Amino acid sequence: MISADNLTLPEKAALLSGESVWDSRPLPRLGLRSLVLSDGPHGVRRQLGSGDHLGINASAKATCFPTSATVANSWDPALAERIGRALGAEAAALEVDVLLGPGLNIKRSPLGGRNFEYFSEDPLLAGVLAAGYVRGIQSQGTAACPKHFAVNSQETRRMSSDSIVDERTLREMYLAAFETVVRTASPRTIMSSYNKINGVYAHENSHLLNDVLRDEWGFDGPVVSDWGGGNDAVAAVTGGGTLEMPSPGLGSALEILAAVDEGRLTEADLDVRVNEILALTEWADSVEAEPVDHDANHALARAAAEQSVVLLRNQDSLLPLAAGTKVTVIGDFAETPRYQGAGSSQVNPTRLASALEALPGSALELATYAQGFRRDGVADEALALAAVEAALQADVVLLYLGLDETRESEGKDRDDMTLAANQVALLERVAAINPRVVVVLSAGSAIEMPWIDRVGAVAHGYLGGQAGAEAMLSVLTGEVNPSGRLAETYPLSLADTPTAGAFPVEQESVVYREGPYVGYRYYTTADVPVLFPFGFGLSYTTFEYADLKVTGSGATFSVTNTGDRAGAEVAQLYISRVTEGAYRPARELRGFQKVHLAAGETARITVPFDDATFRVFDVEAGAWAIDAGDYRILVGASVADIRLDAPHKVAGVVPAFRDAPEPYRTGRVVEATDADVEQLLGRALPAPVQAGARLTLGTNDPFRAMHHARSPLGRLVAKVLRSLIARSEAKGKPDLNLYFLYNMPFRALAKMTNGMVSMAMVDSIVRIANGHFFTGFGGVVSGFFRQAGAQRRLKNVLAADAPAASES
Repeated sequence: MISADNLTLPEKAALLSGESVWDSRPLPRLGLRSLVLSDGPHGVRRQLGSGDHLGINASAKATCFPTSATVANSWDPALAERIGRALGAEAAALEVDVLLGPGLNIKRSPLGGRNFEYFSEDPLLAGVLAAGYVRGIQSQGTAACPKHFAVNSQETRRMSSDSIVDERTLREMYLAAFETVVRTASPRTIMSSYNKINGVYAHENSHLLNDVLRDEWGFDGPVVSDWGGGNDAVAAVTGGGTLEMPSPGLGSALEILAAVDEGRLTEADLDVRVNEILALTEWADSVEAEPVDHDANHALARAAAEQSVVLLRNQDSLLPLAAGTKVTVIGDFAETPRYQGAGSSQVNPTRLASALEALPGSALELATYAQGFRRDGVADEALALAAVEAALQADVVLLYLGLDETRESEGKDRDDMTLAANQVALLERVAAINPRVVVVLSAGSAIEMPWIDRVGAVAHGYLGGQAGAEAMLSVLTGEVNPSGRLAETYPLSLADTPTAGAFPVEQESVVYREGPYVGYRYYTTADVPVLFPFGFGLSYTTFEYADLKVTGSGATFSVTNTGDRAGAEVAQLYISRVTEGAYRPARELRGFQKVHLAAGETARITVPFDDATFRVFDVEAGAWAIDAGDYRILVGASVADIRLDAPHKVAGVVPAFRDAPEPYRTGRVVEATDADVEQLLGRALPAPVQAGARLTLGTNDPFRAMHHARSPLGRLVAKVLRSLIARSEAKGKPDLNLYFLYNMPFRALAKMTNGMVSMAMVDSIVRIANGHFFTGFGGVVSGFFRQAGAQRRLKNVLAADAPAASES
């Protein structure tokens, strides 16, 4: 086994950053190969030619499973593990060592541009499902890399924002899912996030990576930076960041060697990080994967999509549709499916069927198809008229609507929660002449539905992967009884959300003013009405709950299928504290179980309690505590549909929390003042940047900040970038490179150019942006030659044999 003792100091420094976009650095002298890393939250995106992080270039074909936001609606950890096994096997077949996923950040706002890639607003559900993925992936000898650690909630300024969050909220909401994954699934790697957390970048945040992840949770693997997410290579070594990706050339290695030479780092500091990489490489060569069966994986992708469809409305039992029902299909999404997200998770599917292509295999009869609307949102009266005429030709209209590729994508947050106006207008016209309308939705996150009472049924397939269209037809025809339950709340409107008007944040400091009141925790505590509650979903059968028994070890109850067909129910357990104590949400999910029942069948279900069921994080003590008091144990079909209720007394301690401001005791956090937030944080808020102020830019400011640069040249560059983005969006095909550039900080020029740019050169580029063109340009030119010479010398050292390298 190779250890850090076998490496020279230059080799150790070089090993802590990548060699290329997807490969870690090999050491041929020691027979140490590179590790291959690949995106893959819902499918392996292995680029075999020219690599890029955002999925611009084509990748090898792989099964495109439903996205995490979709599978979350299944509430089925066993299904998640089966998907993970298939992902791991396909990754191994493509010689991938580390699969970058699953993503399990908490959905703080419905506007989060990457919500389609994450599981839930609830950390328990997110953590349990993600743990299933990790166990499955790693059973095939591929390391899972859960991401993005941590508090990574918005795409706006994602590489240069600072998440300001109080410690209790950090622990209970934003770290809890990762804790579940680490403690129950032992991931071999973790990916750090782009952002700062309370002033320190994630990849060098010792509190996050050392105190919590390693010392408290026991994680012992490498922490991989998000691509271009490294900031200070020296600080990362001691702060807990292991591998900087994609490739800063040898620039970071040079910085590390200089720090050792100056006494700011010791070689022992490097040894800790180096041994993490070496151990991962050894493990990756020790497990053999199963052979890949793409047909079986397609069937699994279909089953996953079927189990994840959420039936939101079914007026007068319009669904399921009987065999032979004559249907008109309307909507561009029926012909060109929206089945996955855009960005680094984009998969090249092994096969793909649209709804129109899949419909002949169902029991339905197609009368006609009409496109109905333009996907880009532009009104088109001719298309709408043709759709209205088509709606008269059938018994039922299947109206395929959704969010197009420009409305939710990695790199940008959503502007609103609405469907495009041309889609809503078409819905109203079609429903006016044929009320038997079934809306089939494709979207990766919550949307407003002021139109829902105009239609007979709504079936939400989220982003169902390559078999999503086939799966949806199975549900519409009753071949499959829908059992998906929402893993996120659907508010009535954006204005009702706890982050309304404060998400996304354009400035560096992103203050988590709502504390732990995220999603249903806010709506249930502040008593805010919603469109669909967390955990909601309809079925073609009915379920009855009975006989709740609660002991110190858990809750046991019965669920009976009281309908006339088989189906699955997701029984959910929430706790609600009755007595006074530390502020906390009115209801918190603490367990669930999905049970499949034949008509008339009864199952006895036990949801166990554990050390986390009644805990709170005691900030004063810096530790978890069991929150003593009287509780109600609530069991039901959603957070708002409680069927059983029993008292339960919990012994423990009453944590000595600071007095909480009124908005945090009542949950009315939208009323919290700056003084309230500062009391929660225990420190002053960062001073906001005055609107319209001309800025002196720094290396960690994003290119978008050049809108406010002192230099006219900088302002022009930002204006051109914004114009190019608007042009790409108008075409309906967002340019992910432009999104990335717009939010990218100047320092990333040194982190993603394979050594062409040094941090000294970045400083000079920033001087140009600040209006000092000639001195900045001179620094860029001289820095280029210094950087090239230094890297050339280090390459020569690394190429030498061991004795020569040691003597250099």
